[in-house]
Amino acid sequence: MALSRRAPRLGLALGSGSARGWAHIGVLQVLDEEGVRPDIVCGSSIGALVGAAYAAGELARFADWVQGLGMRDVFGFMDFNLTGGMFKGEKLIAFWRRNFADFDIESSPMLFGAVATDLHSGAEVWLRHGSIADAVRASIALPGLFTPVVREDGRLLVDGGLVNPVPTSLARAMGADIVIGVDLNSDILHRHMRPLAVVQAPAPDADVAPEPQPEPPKSAGWMQRLTPWRADAPAAPVPQQVPSVLDVMMTSVNIMQMRITRSRMAGDPPEVVVAPALASLGLLDFHRASEAIEEGRRAARASLPQLRRFMG
Repeated sequence: MALSRRAPRLGLALGSGSARGWAHIGVLQVLDEEGVRPDIVCGSSIGALVGAAYAAGELARFADWVQGLGMRDVFGFMDFNLTGGMFKGEKLIAFWRRNFADFDIESSPMLFGAVATDLHSGAEVWLRHGSIADAVRASIALPGLFTPVVREDGRLLVDGGLVNPVPTSLARAMGADIVIGVDLNSDILHRHMRPLAVVQAPAPDADVAPEPQPEPPKSAGWMQRLTPWRADAPAAPVPQQVPSVLDVMMTSVNIMQMRITRSRMAGDPPEVVVAPALASLGLLDFHRASEAIEEGRRAARASLPQLRRFMG
């Protein structure tokens, strides 16, 4: 009995990255323009949000809404909270239910899955049943930013990017033969790497009288005030600005997700990797959607030769 060759099933693994996730829209737009229709879409964190819009057939309308977001609109979704996280996330998910999609994942027009993390055990949780809006809300619950989601069984779920930032393994478990992984964390540390500028002092001119030097500021440290104040003394170093609590938290999340992404993708690499260069976008720059989408389009176009090789 001859075995017939079937077409490979294509899966999308949309990665975590907060506001950088709007780049997923650009990637999906290019795939649609090229006639590439995935069979499976799964996402982690912001990837779950965009993936849900795509699976529901709402990508075009969702993209229009995203590109119209201003800072005031973003701030309007921030329902401040004192326990569990800075924001409750209820405003955002209620808006999603009213304007986009809320249906059972089992009835999704496209196979869909999302990743979350069990806060108590640290286990990776695959969300493939029940409300798609509830799954998205759990997957985007970044610790410290959004409050965890309490499941009916009592489990507390938080952001899926903590354990699986680019969920290739979930796409394979759902039946994908070829996986396109969209990695939003490939260059994020570039945002925090700034070389120190070295300024060379001009050589002293014997014909020019030295300018009078000011007295040491009263706010200078006690050791500096004990040092003789000489014209040829080196300039006091400018104290480094201490970042805010939010900056420290967001940068730490960046580092963590980059390291986890590299580890997970080394163990189970997708066949095609799309890696937008988004170091210039902060985690909360949701109002800069047009920049992210355009970079997603550029990165997707660059990956097309690799994708065609697999799709044959």
